[in-house]
Amino acid sequence: MVVSMKRQRLVVQKYGGSSVADTQRIQRVAGRVVRYKRHGDDVVVVVSALGDTTDELIRLAYEITDLPPERELDMLMATGEQVSVALLAMAIHQQGYEAISFTGAQVGIVTDGVHTKARIVDINAKRIVEELRRGKVVIVAGFQGVNLQQDITTLGRGGSDLTAVALAKTLRADVCEIYTDVDGIYTADPRIVPNARKLPSVSYEEMLEMASLGSQVMQARSIEVAKKFDIPIHVRSSFTHTEGTMIGKEVKAMEAMQVSGVSVNKQEAKVTILNVPDRPGVAAQIFNRIGLEEINVDMIIQNVSHTGRTDLSFTVVKDDLKRTLRVVEQIVQEVGAGGVMHDEDIAKVSVVGVGMRSHSGVAARMFQALAKENINIEMISTSEIKISCVIRRAQADRAARAIHDAFRLGVKRARTTTVKA
Repeated sequence: MVVSMKRQRLVVQKYGGSSVADTQRIQRVAGRVVRYKRHGDDVVVVVSALGDTTDELIRLAYEITDLPPERELDMLMATGEQVSVALLAMAIHQQGYEAISFTGAQVGIVTDGVHTKARIVDINAKRIVEELRRGKVVIVAGFQGVNLQQDITTLGRGGSDLTAVALAKTLRADVCEIYTDVDGIYTADPRIVPNARKLPSVSYEEMLEMASLGSQVMQARSIEVAKKFDIPIHVRSSFTHTEGTMIGKEVKAMEAMQVSGVSVNKQEAKVTILNVPDRPGVAAQIFNRIGLEEINVDMIIQNVSHTGRTDLSFTVVKDDLKRTLRVVEQIVQEVGAGGVMHDEDIAKVSVVGVGMRSHSGVAARMFQALAKENINIEMISTSEIKISCVIRRAQADRAARAIHDAFRLGVKRARTTTVKA
């Protein structure tokens, strides 16, 4: 449902957990929101749970059981954002402006029936519009919605990004600002690659690849929605007032760079099904069953068969590993495979760039950089604008730095002169 409303300017802002980790930071966020109101903007704020609250709630669940029911997980995890929105509303009131907080269900965020990874089906933003017309700041709990059975659902890791982008689309916002603990999108994680450089702009395609490859700045699904509906996104720091990185359509200047960034993902695991019968339909049977469990498979590799049997390996996120193994162990019996192995000690390192479409030799340069560091490649995956390699987890940071240097992505250091007194 798309809502049309007369207004000056509408800004949707999303603040991540680190931005609202304690009451002092919540008050700082309230001050930023109030500044927008003073300039005459309408503001809708999407908030994540405080700090590491969601991780702590998940930890408690797994102390009770190794396989918590997903419906109950959603009930548990959704409570974190309810705390954040109420506290932020109080902080804005304290600064002299009216604000009202809502859960996802209260503002009509309707999802499908899949728990822990629900997809938004519709948003009935009537209540948001009414409160904006009354001059209030509207604060919405991110990461959550409600299905047709009125059960609370959550939108997956980073789901508050998706809430913000979806609201920006529904409300026809002028911009969607994503506030985090970094001041933009970098050529690599600055904690891993110290000379990483902030990008002034990045295309939807590049950001989508970076997000899906392990960059933790934004959720991949939120970028899909932004790209589909051409929603401008400004990623910036909640701790400074400097300009961040704009995410938008591809521009010609981006094509001049072979590679825009290097991503590292240490949150995947490799599953190998041994001695799989090499006959038509077996791979379809395996991955259909995995898909029915709403498990996303990333990289897939199948060895060449010389004996009528082969090994089949694929990667999934670690959070899905237990469910994956449970399904695969059943499949092994059904197809007559030899067994299953898994490896959690892997990492995926990737290069991304729209310029790869028109430049050759990117793969060779990446592989050479890894070879110089004596890093073995276990799996390879490519698309039009990315190349990914699975390597040992312990080598991931070193690999990222080597690749970053190989493509000369770092900040150019100014020459220093020593002056004698």
